Amino acid sequence: MPFIPHTEEDVRRMLDVIGVGQIDDLFDEIPADLRAQALEHVPEGMSEMEVSALMHARARQDGQPLCFIGAGAYDHHIPAAVWQIATRGEFYSAYTPYQAEASQGTLQLLYEYQSMMTALMAMDVSNASLYDGASGLAEAVLMAVRANRKSRSRRILVPRALHPAYRKTVRAIVGNQKIELVELPFDPASGKTDMATLEAYAGEDFAALVIPQPNFFGVLEDVDAMTEFAHANGMLAVAVVNPLAMAVLKPPGEWGENGADIACGEGQPLGAPLSSGGPYFGFMCCKQAFVRQMPGRIIGKTVDLEGKAGFALTLQAREQHIRRSKATSNICTNQGLLVTAATIHMALLGGEGLARVAAGCHANTASLIQRLAAIDGIEPAFSAPAFHEGVLRLSAPAADILRSLAAHNVLGGYDLAGDYPELGEAILVCATELRTAAEMDEYATKLARIMATRTQAKCPVEPKFD
Repeated sequence: MPFIPHTEEDVRRMLDVIGVGQIDDLFDEIPADLRAQALEHVPEGMSEMEVSALMHARARQDGQPLCFIGAGAYDHHIPAAVWQIATRGEFYSAYTPYQAEASQGTLQLLYEYQSMMTALMAMDVSNASLYDGASGLAEAVLMAVRANRKSRSRRILVPRALHPAYRKTVRAIVGNQKIELVELPFDPASGKTDMATLEAYAGEDFAALVIPQPNFFGVLEDVDAMTEFAHANGMLAVAVVNPLAMAVLKPPGEWGENGADIACGEGQPLGAPLSSGGPYFGFMCCKQAFVRQMPGRIIGKTVDLEGKAGFALTLQAREQHIRRSKATSNICTNQGLLVTAATIHMALLGGEGLARVAAGCHANTASLIQRLAAIDGIEPAFSAPAFHEGVLRLSAPAADILRSLAAHNVLGGYDLAGDYPELGEAILVCATELRTAAEMDEYATKLARIMATRTQAKCPVEPKFD
């Protein structure tokens, strides 16, 4: 049924009052050929029961394949309590907390989130206002250009081993603002950013150096050396990190002698389901010295006239709140529901729980790569230590192999050919804490059979097996 409150009698009475015979007469000055016609390809409306049945049927079509794809979005366990709490009415329908006196619950939650993120990143300040990790990095680049008083440059050093979607997003957002992204190659043996190439830029004027940890290949970068290089050459160090990895790795605030200046990334590993690609949320932290250049909203804790603790939007650096010329960004969301889930998730797991999850991911991926590398025609691409992803080279077309695996209910990894053709036939694989030994054995068994079949046939024949 249409959600229109007026009955036919109501409509008739309103038309009689204004002296119009029918609703169409209200638009008689618009020529018939300019009026919108019926939407031919839109089906008739359905009842709630019918829509529910249709959506459940389509959900069943997705199936539940074994997932060994990471590449920026990860299949983690989410405790049932996270979304049971996050979908309570006071969280689920909460709006931007402009009125502090009516939004203390939301403001306190966001304050707790900011506190958790600063602890996880070992940084001074956090916001709660980014759409996702990629646009978060773009905002960090813009922030670095504004905040770096030692540089007049609008050039940024960006490793090629950074997530390709992040590089594309940053280029799209900052490209028209005369900001140049200079790519740094990766070492083909280790998979890390090539430090020799980086050193070649010593003495040149750059606003910032972007440092991924881990990088897109799952490889751990020499973050201390890169941070020290940035600071020695008048650059800000912008960290792009997996927040889960920070539970076991050195956080950005402790990189080098003085720590990174800005840290950002994708928050999806902290309680957000894969959900076919979103919605997710980004995070950003920085040193206190740069807080006034941080985009978005920052919640602070204070006391009222009676000495009672309270929370308020302390800094609001966007054009809706202050003069447009002084605004740092036009970000207009805090991704509140996802941030709520992340806060609950981190509160439930705590530091020890996050570390256990991260350690499980690392152990499972190492075990998976060991299993897969034992198969003829498969070998690890890089020698450097990794977190919970790894690159494998194949002796057969990667796209065909992944297609065959998908036909046998296994999402075997991410094909790197489109983003890194120099790697040849290579895939990026991931095993989170959810993957069991039996599931990894199943993947290895099916992959071995597919590789053997294609080697024997010398053509992309679809293998058949139970």
